[in-house]
Amino acid sequence: MKRNPLIPFALIAVLGIVGMFLLSFQGQQKGKELAEEKKNGGKITQAASKPEDIVKQTCTTCHGEQLQGAVGPNLQKIGAKLSQDEIKNVVMNGRGNMPAGLLPAEQATKVAEYLAKKK
Repeated sequence: MKRNPLIPFALIAVLGIVGMFLLSFQGQQKGKELAEEKKNGGKITQAASKPEDIVKQTCTTCHGEQLQGAVGPNLQKIGAKLSQDEIKNVVMNGRGNMPAGLLPAEQATKVAEYLAKKK
């Protein structure tokens, strides 16, 4: 019995078409995410809601894992130096090498409250 030589080619073609459909649906999702990001002014909205998580996602890159200071200053006892309002002002408007607008206002308030307790 001879095998039909077109079956492997047809199978590859069908798998290729299914793969194209799957990738196009994934591309549509990414397009929606990029459009949403553009609406937010190019900023990716953060899912974190706890101040500790927000600090880990945003601040530890410059201030160190334990907020001991790295590129940015030490924040372990920042609450003894600055008030909650002053900390929020720095988070919102930046200071020195720290850029402004790293966090939305509600997250900046949570982070300022959290850091103000560090004395």
